[in-house]
Amino acid sequence: MQVAILAGGLATRLGNLTEGQPKSMVRVLGKPFLEYQLELLRRAGIKNIVLCVGHMGEQIERHFGNGRKHGVNIEYSREDRLLGTAGALKKAEALLNDAFFTMYGDSYLFLDFPAAMRYFKSHNKLALMTVYKNYDRYDRSNTVIEGNWVKKFSKKEKTEDMVYIEYGANIFRKEALDMIPESQYYSLEDLFPPLIEIEQLLAFEVKERFYEIGSPQGLNEFEEFVRISYVQSPTSRITKTNI
Repeated sequence: MQVAILAGGLATRLGNLTEGQPKSMVRVLGKPFLEYQLELLRRAGIKNIVLCVGHMGEQIERHFGNGRKHGVNIEYSREDRLLGTAGALKKAEALLNDAFFTMYGDSYLFLDFPAAMRYFKSHNKLALMTVYKNYDRYDRSNTVIEGNWVKKFSKKEKTEDMVYIEYGANIFRKEALDMIPESQYYSLEDLFPPLIEIEQLLAFEVKERFYEIGSPQGLNEFEEFVRISYVQSPTSRITKTNI
């Protein structure tokens, strides 16, 4: 399995924290957030990582290199200008497998990655969105599900039946990238509606909440989660307990 981590955004909501560093390098209890993501993926059995970097991405490359110190293999796709989350995938196309996960650079997720991929491969569709029944709890809900299908997605329009939220991980077949324009800004928000229109976007529900560090509140919640889930060992190293 392969994951493309979308880590090229500007992270303006975090204010001074990202003035001199990309969002993935924001420290949580002394470690860059991306390090937590790589640990999460490694434990899920995923070692093939494509990092889509842009804004100050050289800091990420210097710190993480080829990923071997973290038990993964990292390849980099570099943006010289903002391309958006879908545009970043288009630029990384040569590095991507025929079927691959995407994950946002500010998300920490409790997803059974192998189960999601098995479900995806059991259907001959272009894409899969993981979803969580959110009821506007952790952010505004933005997705309507009917059965195993995404029927509507919008971050601008809110309807009563919009109780799910995009969880933060998706799966695409490489041919879905043909729907993304070359060398221009295009987000996954732009890509989901045409996939829905042609009935090519599966839904995979996740029962456990997500964490994110894209907002000050989200960062505080993740820090609290880490404090509870990690303990200081006698040698002052942060050691995994129940994550």
